[in-house]
Amino acid sequence: MNTVKKGLFGFLKWFLIIFFAIYTLFPLVWLFVTSLKTNAEYFANPFSIPAIPQFQNYINAFSQANLGRMIFNSVTVAFIATFVNIMVAAMASYALSRFKFKGREVIFALFSAGVMVPLNALMVPYFTIFSKVGLLDSLNSLRILYAAIGLPLSIFIVRGFMDSFPREIEEAAYVDGCGFFGRFFKIVLPLTKTGLVTAATFQFLTCWNEFVYANLLTSSPETKTIQIGIRYFTNQFTTDYVSMYAAIVIAIIPSIVGYMLFQEQIISGLTSGAVKG
Repeated sequence: MNTVKKGLFGFLKWFLIIFFAIYTLFPLVWLFVTSLKTNAEYFANPFSIPAIPQFQNYINAFSQANLGRMIFNSVTVAFIATFVNIMVAAMASYALSRFKFKGREVIFALFSAGVMVPLNALMVPYFTIFSKVGLLDSLNSLRILYAAIGLPLSIFIVRGFMDSFPREIEEAAYVDGCGFFGRFFKIVLPLTKTGLVTAATFQFLTCWNEFVYANLLTSSPETKTIQIGIRYFTNQFTTDYVSMYAAIVIAIIPSIVGYMLFQEQIISGLTSGAVKG
């Protein structure tokens, strides 16, 4: 009887694993295959294999929508916003973890509550603020906004690592004559890099994939990001679907590569936070 149960359990386990793997990977595979078709092939049968792979669609994606400039904009926005976000989150997390002051947990609770606030609900206030300070249609508005809206999640992740960081290491460095900034930048940050990488990865992916505020705060072609570029293949009368799908493939490659490069740090960071935080 136990052998039968183990067999059924094993079958069910692998069935669910294979099912969810296909469920997850099929849209990506279909997207890539479709990006190599002609529009005629796509309309004739969306699930067919292209007769001749049309790599020209990727060239069209760059030439029609100026994706090169938009990719550059997205890269600069994502890297700068992520760097600012992580540095501010690290300093705030260190203060909330190490210093005891009245209202410390209230401040942390307010930051944590920010994770649950729907960002689309703040479109009007953000638009008004950036309009008043003259930063509309500027990449700086996206850099500032992305760095700010990612702080709740980054602080929530990084503080767990700061709490688990042994105070004795800092005390030993203090005895050896290391100043406050030396302890923070040379000891605390390097030894909590797992949490920082975890938070930075989530922040970078958020910046790269964000569409709503990029569309709200920018208008000229010089300030558009890659996610906005996907819209350039649709006009009032026609839609170049296959070139648009090629642009989507180009847009999701950095997310996939980034996760592949840092998946070990992300997984270990999340599991460590779950155990220690």
